[in-house]
Amino acid sequence: MDFDTTLAEGWVRAIAAAVEEEQQRLTELDSAIGDGDHGRNLQRGFAAVQAALDGLDPAGPGAVLTRTGTTLISKVGGASGPLYGKAFRALGAALPGPAGPAEFAEALAAGLRAVQDLGKAEPGDKTMVDAWTPAVDAAAAAQEGGASPHDILVAAADAAEQGAVATEPLVARKGRASYLGERSAGHRDPGAQSTALLLRAAAEVTG
Repeated sequence: MDFDTTLAEGWVRAIAAAVEEEQQRLTELDSAIGDGDHGRNLQRGFAAVQAALDGLDPAGPGAVLTRTGTTLISKVGGASGPLYGKAFRALGAALPGPAGPAEFAEALAAGLRAVQDLGKAEPGDKTMVDAWTPAVDAAAAAQEGGASPHDILVAAADAAEQGAVATEPLVARKGRASYLGERSAGHRDPGAQSTALLLRAAAEVTG
């Protein structure tokens, strides 16, 4: 099964549904160490993405993902809009047409590079990178083992969820949470949690 236009659109719409369901949880996480708007911002952004896709006749999965990224950049405030927007634009550039497992795993790595290029975060800084990095590593390992696109995404989602949990004891070194210093420890990073949510949506829509 290739990752094609239908799967790309299904993924983005699944993210929108998951964000709608988990909006309050994401906002609570962000209220502890940030501005308290992560869930609301993502909900608003992906609602706008769905509206943008309603009028789109995409030529391939890349068009869906690129439009998603562009919309998030224009509609979502805070750090999450530009970061997720750049990530989706990178995914779109890496997946212009239907893609097999190797191409999809490489696209996830391109998304991570886009996040790091913009946010300058490294693993251990208590950001979405702490979920995205193990997800990319798990996807690459699964792909090398001959896994299907679905199994690659399951591995990526599982690793991202573990990475999000692992942010709880960390002291933030980037973003709004870094202003709290040691007080940021003991709280899960909301961006890492939403990254895990995003990848779980992808796994479920390809199942």
